[in-house]
Amino acid sequence: MKIETIGTSKAPKAIGPYSQAKSYGKFVFTSGQLGINQETGQMAPSIEEQTEQVINNLKAVLESAGSSIELVIKTTVFLSDMNDFAKMNMVYEKHFISKPARSTVQVARLPKDTKVEIDAVAVSEPPHR
Repeated sequence: MKIETIGTSKAPKAIGPYSQAKSYGKFVFTSGQLGINQETGQMAPSIEEQTEQVINNLKAVLESAGSSIELVIKTTVFLSDMNDFAKMNMVYEKHFISKPARSTVQVARLPKDTKVEIDAVAVSEPPHR
């Protein structure tokens, strides 16, 4: 097995010296995604809209790796304000129906002063039982 770099034009490019995702075997590790709209380059103003866009960007990266949102096993959510937790969570639970393991933390500041960033670990195909 080798480590592969994952990238797609359907999600914003990395804004630093890192890739959108890496895969190793059946595992896919995404970089944190921001709520930047790939087509406009703009960030939505509300936490709900940003969370929706973050998840859409995650979906694009995961799909380019042969995975999907349904195959996510762990996420980390970074919030600039924990008071946004409930609003973020309402959007999050609509998409993450499988309820992956999750950590959520408030951080002092996020890139581009965004309100939310999410990264994920997924598998590239369903596990065999």
